[in-house]
Amino acid sequence: MQKNNLAILLSGGMDSIALAYWKKPAHSITIDYGQKAANAEIKAAEQISKQLNIEHHIIKVDCSALGSGDMNGSKSLGISPITEWWPYRNQLLVTLACMKGVSIGIKELIIGSVSTDDAHKDGTRTFYDYLSKLIEYQEGQIKITCPGIEMSTVELIKKAKLPTSLLYWAHSCHTANEPCMNCNGCKKYLYTLQMLGLD
Repeated sequence: MQKNNLAILLSGGMDSIALAYWKKPAHSITIDYGQKAANAEIKAAEQISKQLNIEHHIIKVDCSALGSGDMNGSKSLGISPITEWWPYRNQLLVTLACMKGVSIGIKELIIGSVSTDDAHKDGTRTFYDYLSKLIEYQEGQIKITCPGIEMSTVELIKKAKLPTSLLYWAHSCHTANEPCMNCNGCKKYLYTLQMLGLD
């Protein structure tokens, strides 16, 4: 049964798709913030939301002038911990999703971070604990949760019992709307399929 006050930040990647299937939110929110793969991410999220009967919301805010790295199609900053790092990206996405969430009455926003996201500070449990306290303090009092934060992507997919038919809709490429097969996102997708015996 879906929870009417529960939403997920649905990027169309493997992790958020697995969480959408597992947690059955009533709402999904996908954000085009100027990333190179925005169109493919939206299409994947639309398809998953349709198949799971989730009300899908799309937000478009062009922040490409503020980005860096693979997702932006530009050179990484010197402080970038990994090539796809975009300054304050997760904080931005959660804030935008909650701005929409207030208007549709959500009380909890699920984020699809997993254990390997700790390569950057805004992918850690500590970051999301701080962010949840900040968001909950404000009007709307939306709680931020990361049910897969202690799991690998493979573990999350198995925990969610995600059907292969839905997994194949995922778009993981960081650099384009067609898989480049070379970025960290594509490598993670291929590795995950291999670990699941689906290669």
